[in-house]
Amino acid sequence: MQTHFTPEQLADPHVAESEKILRKCVHCGFCTATCPTYVTLGNELDSPRGRIYLIKDMLEGGRPADREIVTHIDRCLSCLSCMTTCPSGVNYMHLVDHARAHIEQTYRRPLPDRLIRAVLAAVLPYPARFRAALKLAKLGKPFAGLFERSAALKPLAAMLRLAPASVPRASSAASPGVHRGRGVKRGRVAILTGCAQPVLDPGINEATISLLNRLGVEVVVPPGEGCCGALVHHMGREEEALAFARRNVDAWTRQIDEGGLDAIVITASGCGTTIKDYGYMLRLDPAYSQKAARVSALAKDVTEYLDTLDLPEPAMKPGTVVAYHSACSMQHGQKITRQPKTLLAKAGFVVKEPREGHLCCGSAGTYNIMQPEISAKLRDRKVKNISATGAAVVATGNIGCITQIASAAKLPVVHTVELLDWAYGGAQPRQLQ
Repeated sequence: MQTHFTPEQLADPHVAESEKILRKCVHCGFCTATCPTYVTLGNELDSPRGRIYLIKDMLEGGRPADREIVTHIDRCLSCLSCMTTCPSGVNYMHLVDHARAHIEQTYRRPLPDRLIRAVLAAVLPYPARFRAALKLAKLGKPFAGLFERSAALKPLAAMLRLAPASVPRASSAASPGVHRGRGVKRGRVAILTGCAQPVLDPGINEATISLLNRLGVEVVVPPGEGCCGALVHHMGREEEALAFARRNVDAWTRQIDEGGLDAIVITASGCGTTIKDYGYMLRLDPAYSQKAARVSALAKDVTEYLDTLDLPEPAMKPGTVVAYHSACSMQHGQKITRQPKTLLAKAGFVVKEPREGHLCCGSAGTYNIMQPEISAKLRDRKVKNISATGAAVVATGNIGCITQIASAAKLPVVHTVELLDWAYGGAQPRQLQ
């Protein structure tokens, strides 16, 4: 793709990087076939190719974002299916991230939209606030239907409908500390606690720590780490995202320097995609660029790390038929496709893959709140394909997907590591009890 940026514009490193990305696009349109919003809406401007043209026009013109571009960028899930499909290596993730930051800086959204986004950014990344908000949501649930009648308040209705009926008690697994491995020490890892997951399903990290400890791996929950920054990053709130990234880099660097780490284990693939990108996000910060690159290199999804270990024979082989849903952030963001399925099969599960596995379930961070109608269509399509497998349970590696699919599926939805922990001698997942 030809570009026409001025030398002055290219002096901005963010613009220069986006220009390199734009030049790789050859207009082939392969991306449209695998883009969930294009498949759902049929609008070229809601495809990666269409959005690339809009972003190019905005950045080249050096102009503020307008309502049209905001509409179509907001509809993007950042599922990155286009990057898996693209034959030219267009880094759409970095391009759309730049566009979101530009929108945040130059476009004044309607007041209800600004308020909802401000609430999400102020609550979701902080576990204590999120826990309190979910408890308060019980009071608001009866009003969800009323909010749904107003276009501006539909995100509030979506929030209330997604809120669980009960909130699990806080787990000690989320508190800073060291969990010693059993027997011969086979490794030392840090684990990301994060923000939403320990509130919605603390059992995921409990199962991870339990399994790794039985395998002889020491697990550290470092003081000072927290939200990876993905939630605000995808809202274009770049300074907030970088602040979260720096805090986590500091927390993990201390552990690397004090006792060494074999990996930083992540159990939410949406977080994993962002943490593996810390090196890029902080590349212009001389105080953090090298440390961030080291952290990104150590970051591994829990299944990615387990695949490097010599696992024993499972304590039991359940034989349960499992529909494996590959989260977009797992298959497209991190290119992890083999390991979760291989591990489940070795543990004695019968793994089925749903049709259209490349398409997003519609969760995508806060997307199912901000774009509830498109999200619901994608969720229902995903649930239909999962149901057709005849499986008894759904396994996936991302808390957002678990919440989204469970809101409509009749099958129990669990994290992959919970099934693996069960097969290797841990507790049966509560959803299967």
